Amino acid sequence: MARKTTSDDSEDVHSASDEQPPLTAAQAAAVVIEHLTALTSKHVQGVTCMEPTEDGWLVEIEVLEDRRIPSSADILALYEAEVDLDGNLLAYRRIKRYGRGNTDVGGSGRR
Repeated sequence: MARKTTSDDSEDVHSASDEQPPLTAAQAAAVVIEHLTALTSKHVQGVTCMEPTEDGWLVEIEVLEDRRIPSSADILALYEAEVDLDGNLLAYRRIKRYGRGNTDVGGSGRR
């Protein structure tokens, strides 16, 4: 990281200190979890995929959709969410629902 000299600092002191670093993957995941929990009232199981985009992050989250007895019969879902570099949720969508015991979640169809 380049460091400014004292003479260079006189004009840009506030702008350099006011800038925040871009959102990290961990921060993006935490933001998405917080937003999805608030919007859906569902319990998040975990993050299954993170992908940087030009304007932020694309995050895939596994959510408990329907709790059942026994728990192996629970219905889970994958949600895909987009968050910008400022931590704003731009969009989310449920992309798949499946039973907890389903072993073909990836959808590749290979056996």
